[in-house]
Amino acid sequence: MTGVRMTTGEQATKTYAALLRGINVGGNKKVPMAELRTLLEGLGYGSVRTYLQSGNAVFATGHGDEESLAGEITKAIAQHFGFTVDVIVRDHAHLRAIRDDCPFPAAELEAKQLHVTYFSTPVDKARFADIDQGAHLPEEFRLGDRALYLYAPDGLGRSKLAEQLAKPRYLKGLIATTRNWNTVVKLVELTGDEAPGK
Repeated sequence: MTGVRMTTGEQATKTYAALLRGINVGGNKKVPMAELRTLLEGLGYGSVRTYLQSGNAVFATGHGDEESLAGEITKAIAQHFGFTVDVIVRDHAHLRAIRDDCPFPAAELEAKQLHVTYFSTPVDKARFADIDQGAHLPEEFRLGDRALYLYAPDGLGRSKLAEQLAKPRYLKGLIATTRNWNTVVKLVELTGDEAPGK
């Protein structure tokens, strides 16, 4: 199965991505990627890699699940760096499904025009029911499995819809962290057998 390997002890090892929210932005919550890799290796994770400076780490482990691993990493970061960072952990199968189920024509768009916000728990349409999508066209969003797809033709920085979606009342009780389409695709590659050289 893609994203799953057997170790010498015949224990199934799954590959995950840890998505850290809000680090290395404007000088706040500085988490050097080399230190993050060392930290994750110290937790007993294998094949640790990071991607970009925005908080994407890939690792393999044979214990725990997405929720318990996120808690473990959150605790380790707090102990090591002295501040709290929200963490979402997703396995290869979920990341691949998010890529494959995209409701927008990703192949026809620039990476800066398409973003995915990963949520810590499932969300339903009722949460965003009072957002008038028609008022924001051509920008659009669609919900997926613990995720939200955002089409923003002029990029995230200029998106009024992204600004609306980020308001606290819509994200209450959730951890939410956003990645552009290049990163969405790269995380699938890094956690699976699609990575070059694997």
